[in-house]
Amino acid sequence: MMDIKPIRTELEYDTVLSRVDEIFGAEPGTDEGDELDVLFLLVEDYERKHFPIEPLDPVDFIKYTMEMRGIGQRELASLLNSRSRASEILNRKRPLNLEQIRKISAAWNVPAEAMVREYELSA
Repeated sequence: MMDIKPIRTELEYDTVLSRVDEIFGAEPGTDEGDELDVLFLLVEDYERKHFPIEPLDPVDFIKYTMEMRGIGQRELASLLNSRSRASEILNRKRPLNLEQIRKISAAWNVPAEAMVREYELSA
């Protein structure tokens, strides 16, 4: 069992990751399983502080969702009832409105919050 304490340096981070690799298949409820649970929390905390992931802006979120699900601009246009509106949104010429956000969220089962953030439009 490892001496468990907060991770403060990259060397400590690497050491903890090595230990996680060693005990990765540990059974829950065992000493090693409990150690693994605690180490996961420590790693998650360290990574959140040192490797933050910025959320995608709304247009990038929509494009990413479309790419991952094989959705084309035609389907977005159909959802928004306007080919030109879909193009303007994807090309950052027009901002999303609340109705559009709600339609996309409901139809694609994605969080509306991901599309509410402010973002820059193209000139």
